Amino acid sequence: MKIKLLLILLVFFPLVGCDRYTKNQAVSLLKGQEPLSFLNGFFSLTYHENTGGMLSLGADLSDELRVILFTFLVGLMLVGGLIYMLIKPMDKYSFTVGLLILAGGFGNLYDRAVNDGRVVDFMLLQMGPLKTGVFNVADIAIMAGLFGFLFVSSKWGQRLRSS
Repeated sequence: MKIKLLLILLVFFPLVGCDRYTKNQAVSLLKGQEPLSFLNGFFSLTYHENTGGMLSLGADLSDELRVILFTFLVGLMLVGGLIYMLIKPMDKYSFTVGLLILAGGFGNLYDRAVNDGRVVDFMLLQMGPLKTGVFNVADIAIMAGLFGFLFVSSKWGQRLRSS
């Protein structure tokens, strides 16, 4: 349990705090401004409020249904996931990967709770005609956790966990 508490202090709380800080900075510095472009347009800072899920999925649903899906049900899943991870014995790699996903989820959930159901997104990657959706630090944590889960579940991850 000591390692879990240490990982919560070193991974979960700093990620949620970084997400909050960067979203606050995006609101104060980017809202109502023209996008800022770096590295010949590869990386941009641009203010966007997302009422849907990933890639604005569900943004056109009714307000009531969005609250039920993206706030209430996601909140229940995140709390359930945290309880599950605290109770279930797991190695530090699997626990860390789970914390990444939960930290990102709680970061975006908090945003929805204080921003009338909207999540602040502000980063965009673009290479020629290819570009990502606008995202935030919480989204990076979620994706890192998902990629980490794939690795930990692979044969290479199994070797790492058994050594």
